[in-house]
Amino acid sequence: MNDQPDAAVPARVFLRPIGTPLPLGLAGLAIASLVQSGYDLHWVPHSQSLKVGLVLLAVPFFLQFLAAIFSYLARDGATGSALGVLSASWLAIALIHLSSASGQRSGALGLMLLASSGVLVLAALAAIVAKPLPTLVFVLVALRFACAGIYELGAPHVWAQVAGILGLVVSGAAGYCVLAFDLEGIYHRAVLPTLRRGRARAALTGNASTAVDDVVHEPGVRQIT
Repeated sequence: MNDQPDAAVPARVFLRPIGTPLPLGLAGLAIASLVQSGYDLHWVPHSQSLKVGLVLLAVPFFLQFLAAIFSYLARDGATGSALGVLSASWLAIALIHLSSASGQRSGALGLMLLASSGVLVLAALAAIVAKPLPTLVFVLVALRFACAGIYELGAPHVWAQVAGILGLVVSGAAGYCVLAFDLEGIYHRAVLPTLRRGRARAALTGNASTAVDDVVHEPGVRQIT
């Protein structure tokens, strides 16, 4: 056991210079929301359910899964949790499209969507401290999933239409976030409002010591023995 006080415990920390994964994950969300909304609002015929499933499997699942991994590498657990839940949820939706008859409801999918909605709200509550703009997007997705889940459990078709409309709003909000955070990454300052607060704002506007002042207390940092 090491009896040294915390301030005297030596630590070696290696920092990876990676870009923010948020635009990648939110790009996948914008694409998925638009495609699924097109299906819900009958812009895409239900006879093309298989093709919708293939798109959701190929694009949002992969993009959000990759973004979730890099969010954890960037020490952003709240965003990583939200993107991970979204990735797995779109995978489940895609598989249901691929394995079910066109337009058929699924109680299992409905329960999954309601559970995903609740978990996304919890992740959003954690993220709101530093990043209220992505938090708003996550809350909108949670509402969209909740409406879709209620429809899948047997509610009138209007719930699917509400879910589709919310999906269009999500797609637009996620698209704005992609543009805002990509411009921020290029110019190293906020070009469009991103509403960063607290440590998220300090990471962009502060000095190097401010950005890493608590890194020795992060999970994964080990004492030198």
